[in-house]
Amino acid sequence: MKPALSFQQGPKPYQWQDFPHGDYVRASIERRMAHWLPRMFGYHMLKLGCLSGQLDTSQSPISHQICVAPEGAHVGVFAEIDELPFYEHSVDACILSQCLEYHSDPHHILREAHRTLIPGGYIVISGFNPFSLCGLAHLLPFSKEKLPWSGRFFTPSRVKDWLDLLGFEILADERFVHASLARGSRLSRFAPWRRFCRHYMKPMGSVYLLVARKRVAPLTPIKPKWHARPKWTPAVKGARLKHSRNQEQS
Repeated sequence: MKPALSFQQGPKPYQWQDFPHGDYVRASIERRMAHWLPRMFGYHMLKLGCLSGQLDTSQSPISHQICVAPEGAHVGVFAEIDELPFYEHSVDACILSQCLEYHSDPHHILREAHRTLIPGGYIVISGFNPFSLCGLAHLLPFSKEKLPWSGRFFTPSRVKDWLDLLGFEILADERFVHASLARGSRLSRFAPWRRFCRHYMKPMGSVYLLVARKRVAPLTPIKPKWHARPKWTPAVKGARLKHSRNQEQS
């Protein structure tokens, strides 16, 4: 297993149209998120990365939604997503869409999201599945110079392990978009194949969606156990009794 930390830089996406069939991928993610957005209550929602800021999350009751990214057209706060300029426990929900693949330290991004989330806050992560048709295209020559294969694809199980270490409870793990997403291919031509994969090859979806909730165990004070204090016998008195007994026996 390759380490998560890597300083190899490749082309990064700034809008969904940078991906082959990017609008189709974005619409598929929005349909899966629509089931969870009404459950997220609170005051503040963070969208980390340019692609996250372009997702339609209007079905969420959280009114204040802000995108955080170093640059972009839909950005509300210009900052690095692995160094969030927000207080601890100040955010109710966090969205990371196709974000971990194109940054040097994805685990640190999750730690920052965990720091800013309140106890019980939601985190939604979407990314490309390496065990899929899209992931197999990653092995082709010169693919690392093109999007989306210029990023590092992490398996959903590995991302779930990171979330579990941080104390998140996994609520959903979905796989969808059963296509190679190669540029120039027509998705309508492979519609029967995609229907077959949705029924019999669900884990092979090219895109995954994880929904998790931050759990914090409350600190329960331990009451001291009071015991009856034993009788105190002076050491000198005990020594005298022992000395007198020895004299009587002699």
